[in-house]
Amino acid sequence: MSATDRIALVTGGGRGIGAATARLLAREGYFVCINYRSDAASARSVALGIGEAGGRCQVIQADVSQEAEVVRLFAAIDRLSGRLSVLVNNAGILHTQMRLEDMSAERINSVLATNVTGPFLCCREAVKRMSTRHGGAGGAIVNVSSAAARTGSPNEYIDYAASKGALDSMTRGLALEVAAEDIRVNGVRPGLIHTGIHADGGEPGRVERLRDRIPMQRGGKPEEIAEAILWLVSERSSYCTGSMIDLAGGL
Repeated sequence: MSATDRIALVTGGGRGIGAATARLLAREGYFVCINYRSDAASARSVALGIGEAGGRCQVIQADVSQEAEVVRLFAAIDRLSGRLSVLVNNAGILHTQMRLEDMSAERINSVLATNVTGPFLCCREAVKRMSTRHGGAGGAIVNVSSAAARTGSPNEYIDYAASKGALDSMTRGLALEVAAEDIRVNGVRPGLIHTGIHADGGEPGRVERLRDRIPMQRGGKPEEIAEAILWLVSERSSYCTGSMIDLAGGL
């Protein structure tokens, strides 16, 4: 890499929306840091595909719910020769579908640690590097929220929905906090997207079960979300900050 290279960090970049975003950013010329927590094989597969297509990337393991690991992740990025100009907070988890009355504190705290604390910590470290207040050259942050922040996801994932609502509030607040420091902060709210996260919740076919509720009558593709993320980090959205794009087929 040259010192002028733009570095993009995609958390949870080994599959689904994160993987699609990593591939697209690499095609746009970014050096992509693909972060993953536990699925090394998927992350390396994404990296292999990027390399075969002529892109450049690096795979970095870290659990973003843990502060020390986030610090280690950004220290690894500091050792690269380019500058961090994009952060996509995509890493997120959910657990088996259930009503709130059956949820344990352990489950709730697990979701909040990854889906809320993780993005907070990553934004903290990114701002330290991007902000003109700290000698940085600016940058763009995109937080991957969910339409569940609006619907509440009753009987399934109220804890997940609440975590994404918190992410939306942080997106707005941070955008205002760093707007004069050449950092733009925006978010996307995907709806029912064909990714592996539904299997994590115990229902791989959830999108097809609920597709009739979607005005467009289909689930979304990870690549469709990635295109919106790319627009938000690009100069084409240079006057956009503190905004959310709903990508839910009309839901």
